[in-house]
Order: sequence, then structure tokens, then C-alpha cells
Amino acid sequence: MKKYQIVKKKTLTPEISQISVYAPLVAAKAKAGQFIILRVDEEGERIPLTISSAENELVTVIFQKIGGSTLALDELNEGDCLHDFVGPLGVPTEVENLGRVAVLGGGLGCAIALPVARALHEAGNQVDLIGGFKTKDIIILEEEMSHACTDLHICTDDGTYGYHGFVTGKLEELINSGVKFDRVFAIGPLMMMKFACKLTEKYNIPTTVSMNPIMIDGTGMCGCCRLTVGGEVKFACVDGPDFDGHKVDFDEVIARNATYKEHEAKAKEKHLCRLGGGAMNG
Repeated sequence: MKKYQIVKKKTLTPEISQISVYAPLVAAKAKAGQFIILRVDEEGERIPLTISSAENELVTVIFQKIGGSTLALDELNEGDCLHDFVGPLGVPTEVENLGRVAVLGGGLGCAIALPVARALHEAGNQVDLIGGFKTKDIIILEEEMSHACTDLHICTDDGTYGYHGFVTGKLEELINSGVKFDRVFAIGPLMMMKFACKLTEKYNIPTTVSMNPIMIDGTGMCGCCRLTVGGEVKFACVDGPDFDGHKVDFDEVIARNATYKEHEAKAKEKHLCRLGGGAMNG
């Protein structure tokens, strides 16, 4: 088997794919919460992706096809090789026996919440895994999540499956029913994590969030992934990705993450145009 070869590929939804890559050295050391950085080819962009699972010398990552680089990644098939696959990076999630914990995953964030919930469950915690999706048709990893926790709660924004509402609504419902959570882990879109932290702050529940800001080198040297935590500058790639959610300046991170949206949209348009054989203007 070749280094960084894609051994398995699976389409989870029309927008989300999963690949398992032969990377025995990475797989041997990977822990919950850590990530890798890959490049599709020599000219490719460096893409940080959280490790969904690592076993049998294979590292599995799940990605959403939202830009030129992830579209290029999705064009690769089983048997193809990635140019770079570096990791594991970041500080692993602190796993200990805390008692009863809630792990919140939003959309693609469920791919990150899964290994965290599994590790916490294996450490002896009672784990409520709350996964949120816009609608029933885009739910991913339901079976895998059910085996990684004590109780699984699926939420959909439109009510087509499970709890009708956001993960924060389900979390508050559980709290109001008398459940005492010792820790909450919130993983997903920035707005979801922001409002999850506002909720848990109200109930004085310690909350850990997994941050995934703009990132390039993964070593802390470029500074792109900086964020403010408790008034101090931190780098998500080496200080995180986990941080105390009640201390994160979410508004700053949200603003910084929007910096390259226009560039990303143009890159996606250029990639799709190339696939379709069209010509770009200008």
C-alpha cells in the first residue's frame, strides 16, 4: 500500500464525503480532538481536517465540498494518493472521568464530536451526544454516534427527524428536566458554539469548544489561526483546538473567518468552470 493512499471513500451526503487514508505513523499516535493538514497535490492549498477515527493504520477524515480545494479532494478516488498528510496536530481533548457530560455537534461538527464522545464514554462518563442538522436528509454518522455515547439525541431545524429545534434547545430541555451536566463540549459552526456557551454560562456549566479558524502551517508560526481567549492571544493549531468556551472572543473569530469568503467563492467558481470545460472571463 502506498503512503497517503486513499483506501476507502464514502459519500455521506451530496455535500459531505469521507475518506480513509493509509498513514500508519499518524494513526498510531492520533487522539480525540486532534487534526491533520493535507494537500491534494503539489500546488494545493493546505487543508486542516479533524481526525474522525484512526485505526488499523488508517486515518479517517470527513469533509464538506464547499471550496475549490475540497472539491479537488473529492475528485480523488480509492487508490489515489494525497501529496501531503501531516499529523496528528493540536492538543488532544482532555479526557477524564467527569461524570455526566453533553457533547454537542452541529452538522459536519458531528464528525469531530464523534471521537470526543467515544473517548469520554470509554473513560467512564455518562455521555449525552446531541447532534444537530438542518433536515433529515443530511444526517450523518447516526449509527456510529449511537455507539459512542449513553444517549443520542438527534435534532433537526425543520423537525423532520428527532427533536425539532437547535442543539442548544435540546440541551436546555435536558437541563430543565433535572439533568446535571458536569461538562459540555460544543463542536460545530461558530454561531452554534457561541450560543451554546451563552447557555451554559447561564447555568454555570464548564464548556469546552473546538476551534477551527483559518489555518496554514499548523505550527503556530504563520499566526493565521490566532484568536483571543480570556484576553490573551492563542493559536488554535498549537494551543488548541480546544479552549474554554466562556473565554473565547467569538465575535472576533467570526469576523476573521469571513476574511477570505470572496476569494473562496471565486476559487470554487473557477474549479467548477474548469470541470465543465467553460472559460472564465477576465
